[in-house]
Amino acid sequence: MAVYKDNATGTWRVIYRFTNWKGERKQTQKRGFATKREAQAWEHEAMLKQGAKLDMTFASFFEVYEADKKQRVKESTWESKSHVIRTKILPYFGNRKIAEIEAKDIIAWQNEIRTKGYKPTYERMIQNQLTALYTHAVKIYNLANNPCKKVKKMGKPDAEKLDFWTQEEYETFIRTVEEGSDDYIMFEILFWTGIREGELLALNKSDFDFRNNLLHITKTYNRIDKQDVITVPKTENSVRTINIPNFLKEKVQRYIDMHYGIPDDARLFPIVSRTLQKRMKRYAEKAGVKEIRVHDLRHSHAAYLIFQGIQPLMVKERLGHKDIKITLNTYGHLYPTEQKALADMLDEKRKMPRS
Repeated sequence: MAVYKDNATGTWRVIYRFTNWKGERKQTQKRGFATKREAQAWEHEAMLKQGAKLDMTFASFFEVYEADKKQRVKESTWESKSHVIRTKILPYFGNRKIAEIEAKDIIAWQNEIRTKGYKPTYERMIQNQLTALYTHAVKIYNLANNPCKKVKKMGKPDAEKLDFWTQEEYETFIRTVEEGSDDYIMFEILFWTGIREGELLALNKSDFDFRNNLLHITKTYNRIDKQDVITVPKTENSVRTINIPNFLKEKVQRYIDMHYGIPDDARLFPIVSRTLQKRMKRYAEKAGVKEIRVHDLRHSHAAYLIFQGIQPLMVKERLGHKDIKITLNTYGHLYPTEQKALADMLDEKRKMPRS
């Protein structure tokens, strides 16, 4: 590396030459430092990052973490992770040496976050991003100590209660929506299939097999940097085929017929998630039912299936959960009759005479 003063501007710059992982010689530079000390500080951090030496600031390690992780997750996932780290963690820890942050510092940060009034589930999500970053530092770069392990996690992993509409509440809601309209079809699909919001907004004509009453879920929609982005769904299990009831098939088919000429690969519902949520809130207020999120229509579908006696494994497959544990952890409390049936079965078995 070399530090130079630019006589034309009176500022300092750093020229940094290094060898990348392919063995290729590369060069980069940074201009505009007001003082030589600032330029040298940047030079020191750059050398630490290149050698992955953990005598660096938290902000510098985040750049290392980003380089390692960004290409390994979906773009939308990284955008969410990155936003949380940049806005909720870096402002507090950015200039601190990552190896010098202690458990007491994590507690002080948690106390600061708690003053913001976030929901417990969001607090836990923020906490998880800090923990994931430190776990990476320990596992990959041999950081000696993970201060997050010494501190109780803030927030809660799940909401205290599951919000959903009963069928009666949904029927009250949908009666306020013009039958056959874009909104009507979107909400009908969401309630009667349980697909995710992003999966709905990615749908096109070719996803429906009307002859066999099937809906193929193969992609999801995200809005990233003001651009529409279509990617593969959340997990491998999210790629699935759903049987749809005849009444829903007929409604969707009529809707598509009304939009004659729409390309097979065009989005049926070319809106963004925020617009859908606003419309749902407006109809809910008009109907006089409690306000829930668009995502809670997925919970509403699951609850409806459970109340109809559908077993957890079938619910898992329909929702596209990665693991049955996710289904049971989310909806297990909605199976009280199943628990009673299990207890009754044990009673009967206990009463049977032994051979």
